[in-house]
Amino acid sequence: MATDIDTRDHEIVSGDAAHNADAASAPSTEGEARVEQPRADAAASDDDACDEASGRVYHRGPVIMRGNMIPTDNTYANLLAPEKSTDWLHMDPWRVLRIQAEFVDGFGALAEIGPAVAIFGSARTDRRDPMYKAARRCGRMLAEAGVATITGGGPGIMEAANRGAFERGGTSVGLGIELPHEQGINRWVNLGMTFRYFFVRKTMFVKYSEGAIVFPGGFGTLDEMFELLTLVQTHKVARTPVALVGRDYWAGLFDWIEGTLKAEGMISELDQQLVKITDDIEEAVAVALSGIRR
Repeated sequence: MATDIDTRDHEIVSGDAAHNADAASAPSTEGEARVEQPRADAAASDDDACDEASGRVYHRGPVIMRGNMIPTDNTYANLLAPEKSTDWLHMDPWRVLRIQAEFVDGFGALAEIGPAVAIFGSARTDRRDPMYKAARRCGRMLAEAGVATITGGGPGIMEAANRGAFERGGTSVGLGIELPHEQGINRWVNLGMTFRYFFVRKTMFVKYSEGAIVFPGGFGTLDEMFELLTLVQTHKVARTPVALVGRDYWAGLFDWIEGTLKAEGMISELDQQLVKITDDIEEAVAVALSGIRR
C-alpha cells in the first residue's frame, strides 16, 4: 500500500487520506513549513558532496590517486628531467635489467645457428703450438660437417677453432667476456657477442651447443668444463658428450677425480661414453658430434 510523508508532523499517512491531507495543506501563508525533497534527491545530494570532497582522480599507470595522494610531478617529465645523481647505474635494480638484456640479446643472436659444438681452451696458446693447429683442424672438421663452432671468441685455442670454421665457410661464433686484459673478439668470428656476466655467457654455451671439445687451458677452461660436467652429471641438461684433447695434460686431473673424489664417495660414476680423453682429433670431433640430433 503506497505511503506519503506529511513533512509538517512526520506522521505516515496512506491512500486517499494522504491525498486529501496534501490538498488541504497547500501553502497559503508565509509561515507554513517548507516541504522536504524526496529521499532520492537527498541521497544524490550526498553523493555530489562526496564527489566534491574526494576531488579529481589521477592515474599513474595502473595506480589511482585522489586528494593529497596526487603527486605534483608526472612520470614523463621525470623521464626527461636531468639526473642529479647517477648512482642508480650501479644498483641492483639496474643490474637486473642489464642481465635480462644480455639474455634477450644472446637468445636472439644464437637461436637460429643450428647444431653447434663448443670448443674451450687457453687464450695463451701460441699459434706455433701443436694444440693451436689441432683446434684449427677441429673447426674445419665441424664446418665440413655442417655444424657451428662456438668459442669464447678470444685468442689462442679459441682463435684457432674459429679460424678453422671460418676458412671452411662455416658458422664461427665467438662469445666474449668483458675483462680488463681481454683483447676482444678475434677476427675469425662471423657471429660474435660480448657479455658482461660470466653466468649469462656460460648459459649461451650450454644452451646452444650439443657437444664440447676441451683443449688444455687454465682456470677459465676448467670452470667451463666443470660447469658442463656438473650439469650433465646432475641431469640438468640433455646428453652432452665431452672430448678432452691431450692425454698427458688431463690424465693427472682425472686420475685424482677417479682415485680420490670417486673413492671417497664424493661423486658418482662418470659416464665413459660422455667423457673421453684422447689425442686423436678425429675421435674428439666424433665424440662431440655424437650428441647432435639431426
